[in-house]
Amino acid sequence: MRIAIDWALTIVAAVVVVLAVKAYVITPYRIPSSSMEPTLKCATPALGCTARFADRVLACRICLDLSSPSRGEIIVFRTPPEAAQKCGEGGPFVKRLIGLPGETVTERSGSVFVDGKPLDEPYVKRRDTRSGVWRVPAGQYFFMGDNRSESCDSRDWGSVRRGNLIGTVVFRYWPPNRIGVP
Repeated sequence: MRIAIDWALTIVAAVVVVLAVKAYVITPYRIPSSSMEPTLKCATPALGCTARFADRVLACRICLDLSSPSRGEIIVFRTPPEAAQKCGEGGPFVKRLIGLPGETVTERSGSVFVDGKPLDEPYVKRRDTRSGVWRVPAGQYFFMGDNRSESCDSRDWGSVRRGNLIGTVVFRYWPPNRIGVP
């Protein structure tokens, strides 16, 4: 009986530790769409996806508690309600942080400028021909997908409140041939 209780307590403790790590430290996510191609890949036959297996990434939740997000980081966040209306889906999105609070993001024929300065974006392989100007309110962030022609992002539904940021993508753990830092 004592061995059974010892095993049960060990299993319960392990489950509690795993759940606590997932809830407060690091959380796994699967890339569902082509909006971040080719940086993060989704699986065919979904529209625009180029990989056989979707990338799976780890988002560091505690990283956002320790420091403010930086431009260029890939972030997991809960979308505003407008995203479900404009994109046909809501929930967690994975996009690149482009505009910080108080900045003005401008897109002219696919080229992006922040406060009038061109943004160097070597990760963008597919641009679109959109143009627009967006002011990022205090306490909010502006996100865009790397695959601009296939991305429903802040250009469509606006900025994201700081409280909706879930975590910074720090590692790709699946598939094995693409393991590493995105």
